[in-house]
Amino acid sequence: MLGTLRVLLLAPMLGATGAVAVELPVMLAISWIACRRLVAAFAVPDGTTARAVMGGTGFALLVIAESLLGALAFGRPLVAQVAEFGTAHGALGLGGQIAFGLMPLVERARGGAR
Repeated sequence: MLGTLRVLLLAPMLGATGAVAVELPVMLAISWIACRRLVAAFAVPDGTTARAVMGGTGFALLVIAESLLGALAFGRPLVAQVAEFGTAHGALGLGGQIAFGLMPLVERARGGAR
């Protein structure tokens, strides 16, 4: 939903990079809240391995979902999607996805959801 708003409303006004820069903190805040709740709800062990598996799985599912959406909904081949990471807005988005994947480990480091 936020991606649609970003593309249709923010990008025409701010450009692609500006739109991602506005959307990213909102997405990361929502992801952080979800991460904390999921860690607690599923009693994810406090160990580094368990948290890395949780984050890695989330990151992998996010990348797969985004790739499938790009290919099936927008007809963009995987090569074009990967090339997008070379742009400023693509690199910013990839950084956000990496931050998303690291959240369970960061939550562990700050002692949350024990």
